[in-house]
Amino acid sequence: MLAGERVGGNALAKHLHLPAAVLAEVGGVPSIGRVMSALDASAITGNGLIVGPAQDVLDAAPRIRALATQYNFDWLPPASGPSASAALGARHLSSLPLLVTTADHALLTTAIIDAFSRDALTCDADFVVGLVDYDRVMAAFPDTRRTRLRFADASFCGANLFLLKTSAALRVLEFWQQLEHDRKKPWRMATKLGVRTLFSYLLGLLNTRDAFSAISARAGARVGFVKISTARAAIDVDSVADWKLANQIVETDG
Repeated sequence: MLAGERVGGNALAKHLHLPAAVLAEVGGVPSIGRVMSALDASAITGNGLIVGPAQDVLDAAPRIRALATQYNFDWLPPASGPSASAALGARHLSSLPLLVTTADHALLTTAIIDAFSRDALTCDADFVVGLVDYDRVMAAFPDTRRTRLRFADASFCGANLFLLKTSAALRVLEFWQQLEHDRKKPWRMATKLGVRTLFSYLLGLLNTRDAFSAISARAGARVGFVKISTARAAIDVDSVADWKLANQIVETDG
């Protein structure tokens, strides 16, 4: 589980006067605690590991340490970014398959984890991404703002759920690190993704099959995806608006 903090702090943490955004309470329980609880209740997952937050944040947030102890999660300091932290965690655990999620995924449930894991384990890929249909998310939560992955044949939202099935999946994390490093230099990202692929995507001509084939070729590993049917899987809690929405959803669910 990734729990690193953004450089310069998080707007939600500042709004709530918390040392870490993952301590933002949803339904009276810190986001990170809700994720740990969902993972702990799953019959599929085990050997919990938190990568992040940094030592100084952890020292200022003893509740994170207490929750890690309660749910028997180990801790590692974060690396330079999400993909590097995921790779660090994978090397530390040295066991596959490996489920990766984030500590701000406060609406994650054991049912979502189990359904994604079962489907991902049968997917013919080394690295599997969970995606939620964009229209499904907007139908359920019309006022939310979500990043839209728009392909010629479908539109998706990310779900912060990934399954590393084989050792080749580490090559995907290495490729991901390259993209993170160049995120402020679009021309470099274009060369790594392939200019033709990038322009096809921007023009709305790239379908999902070709997109994942192109990513697989560039990463040197088979990258696939599975659809998650639960709209709330696309909601993470890393902004004030999402925190308010998550609390409304939990209150409505009872």
